[in-house]
Amino acid sequence: MGGGTEAFPDLGQHCQNPDCNQLDFLPFKCDGCQKVFCVEHRSYKAHECPKSDHNSRKVVVCETCSMSIETTGRDGEDEKAMLEKHEKSGNCDPRKKKKPTCPVRRCKEILTFSNTSTCKTCQLKVCLKHRFSADHVCKKAAAAATVVEGKGRWNDRFLAAMASRNGKDCGSKSGHGSASTPSTPSSVKAY
Repeated sequence: MGGGTEAFPDLGQHCQNPDCNQLDFLPFKCDGCQKVFCVEHRSYKAHECPKSDHNSRKVVVCETCSMSIETTGRDGEDEKAMLEKHEKSGNCDPRKKKKPTCPVRRCKEILTFSNTSTCKTCQLKVCLKHRFSADHVCKKAAAAATVVEGKGRWNDRFLAAMASRNGKDCGSKSGHGSASTPSTPSSVKAY
């Protein structure tokens, strides 16, 4: 099934889908059935490939411990027999069934490979929603924030500074205002 043009007779191939037969200059070879297809019929589903699962892995999941047991290459064995063999092997532990969840309070997100983040300060494994220190109440980050330069919590220092002003707030209406600077007018009139 050659293709191409008069000048380049070896260029491209015809799609081997019986309904298509289109000449394609960049054909795709199916790794399952080893036939050549155009861009429209290159997927297993589009050309109904009989060997679409030749590279796939097959597993059966144990109902007791949620462990997956690979069945690829074991065509002669029955799945039930494989599960019974797994249960008798001692690897089947019902305590393993519970999936790890995010330790943040009220978060029920199951931690998987793709949605788990490890905090760099406290080494706690949390979901992606709680990956920042403030979101998962990081113990080490909270301790570092409370003690700033050994002088206590920052908000306590702020409140102490506000209390030390003794009502000398420039915005207060008590009349004390900024009387120490006589060059500043006490009121401004707009004309």
